Amino acid sequence: MSSDAATPSLLQFAGDAEGEAALAEARRQIEICNACRYCEGFCAVFPAMTRQKAFSDGDMTQLANLCHNCRGCYYSCQYTAPHEFDLNVPGILAEVRQDSWSRCAWPAALGRVFHRHGVAVAAALVTGFAFLLLLIQSLRPEAGQGFYAFLSHNAMVAVFLPAFLLPLAALAVGLRRYWREVGGSPLRGRHLVAAFKDAAVLRNLDGGQGQGCNFEKGDRYSNERRFAHQATLYGFLLCFAATSVATLMHYLFDMPAPYGLFSLPKLLGLSGGLLLCLGTLRLAMLKARGERDLGAPRVWGGEMAFVLLLFFVSLSGLVLYAASGTAIGTGAVSWLLALHLGSVLAFFLLTPYSKMAHGFYRLAALAREAQQREAKP
Repeated sequence: MSSDAATPSLLQFAGDAEGEAALAEARRQIEICNACRYCEGFCAVFPAMTRQKAFSDGDMTQLANLCHNCRGCYYSCQYTAPHEFDLNVPGILAEVRQDSWSRCAWPAALGRVFHRHGVAVAAALVTGFAFLLLLIQSLRPEAGQGFYAFLSHNAMVAVFLPAFLLPLAALAVGLRRYWREVGGSPLRGRHLVAAFKDAAVLRNLDGGQGQGCNFEKGDRYSNERRFAHQATLYGFLLCFAATSVATLMHYLFDMPAPYGLFSLPKLLGLSGGLLLCLGTLRLAMLKARGERDLGAPRVWGGEMAFVLLLFFVSLSGLVLYAASGTAIGTGAVSWLLALHLGSVLAFFLLTPYSKMAHGFYRLAALAREAQQREAKP
């Protein structure tokens, strides 16, 4: 067998060995935490941990995905280095959590590539897709209004519908694998309601007592990271709502774009774009200042690439809207449209393999936690 043919299996073996080592170390640290219980008033990880004395691999995967990496437990812990126990719970759970996403992803190899070379992969995809869309614009119709003057509606649908549906299918496969691994039982509506409620308010980023987290360093507790996450989350949902409303207006009410400033799609899109832009910018700044060893250092670049890609999606959308509304910027609309749609396309296709996937897995973890709370004797 040639060395090239052997490489994938060797890489897979190395990845499995790293994952097993991370699980073993996480189990060691959680068992010490379970004996101490000083942090049991913190996020959902600690009450969940106290329900049992032994932890399977699936239990560790579940606890890791419940963790929001607020780092309050680390700064409160008396057993961190230089103590011989050398605890770093947020760091080791971040490693296990990242490994679970890569393991459950379909196909898994794509997740590993993005998280190790995230900035390069994102930049290459955005550039490549933007160039492709510029080429497609050469086939644009002779007549069209707004952005349809540069790229026809049918062309947009042909490009973006598969780019939206295929990642959703890949995520569904990954979530099914995750649910089986953590021992999830059939979901009930109340479990989903509880999960969505926790996700909507980001309850687990309040430090357990409302003071917020100290993601940056030391004892500087604040809700800044929580608010940045909420701005990002709700900004994204507003942008998605704008696209959904525009789709309904186009197909159900025969009201094609472009839409005026005070139309529902524009109001939702602009407010969402501003929130998304501000939220991701602040998250990137906080991440740059945070201690890397309290996360998963090996995938820091991939996580930052995801935040910057989402920032670029929102910023390019706002700049495109501003340019399309002025005579001065009209000449730039063609390439601005290609850049914006190229970044959106890259974002969609990378969703199952980038940090974006954490929202889906964390929602699944919260639903499983709701099940386990209910089943507690």
